[in-house]
Amino acid sequence: MSVTDKLACSLGRKDELPNIELAELLCENNDIAGIKEIVDGLKGKNKTVANDCIKVLYEVGERNPRLIENYAVDFISLVCSKNNRLAWGSMMALSKIAEYVPETVYGRLPVIINAYKEGSVITVDNSISVFAGLCKAKTDYSKEVLPVIIGHLEKCRPKDVPQHAERASVCFDRVNAKDFIAVLEKRRTSLMSSQQTRINKLIKKLNCLAVAQDNE
Repeated sequence: MSVTDKLACSLGRKDELPNIELAELLCENNDIAGIKEIVDGLKGKNKTVANDCIKVLYEVGERNPRLIENYAVDFISLVCSKNNRLAWGSMMALSKIAEYVPETVYGRLPVIINAYKEGSVITVDNSISVFAGLCKAKTDYSKEVLPVIIGHLEKCRPKDVPQHAERASVCFDRVNAKDFIAVLEKRRTSLMSSQQTRINKLIKKLNCLAVAQDNE
């Protein structure tokens, strides 16, 4: 039985449970061949199959990102797809693996930035995680990528500030702490109480990093 036979659409299902179960099975069996078959399903003309396949792949990435890291180029090729489901789903998959294959992702940074600028809300959400993953992976990348994150936090919708700052927090370090503190303190005043609480938690972490940097 082909693994694509277990997709929701192949089973005549309209819910996502079969796709999640397939992702779990692929991870449990470390099924490299099966994952390749799912990746191949992204490239066909059947939109429903492709949509189910990307769901399986980012669910695999959530559980074991190393199983899909070799397909970064495939995901990048789809982040600007006219099929919005493939576009944001591919960015979500990239968000799971950017820190493991930073050279591949950074080498195609203009494509990612274009998708960030032109994409849907979900695409933007996950692009912040991709940018943060790159900064976390290599300090050299921060020179180009960190300003994108900081610039985004300066201008994004107030309700998005906590979530996107939390996504960026994986790359917080002693060197960039003060940059993040400055933008978060500026945005904090426009947020609701519950949102401020989330930002205050991040600023507390950043202040600890900044003090450590000053004491070196």
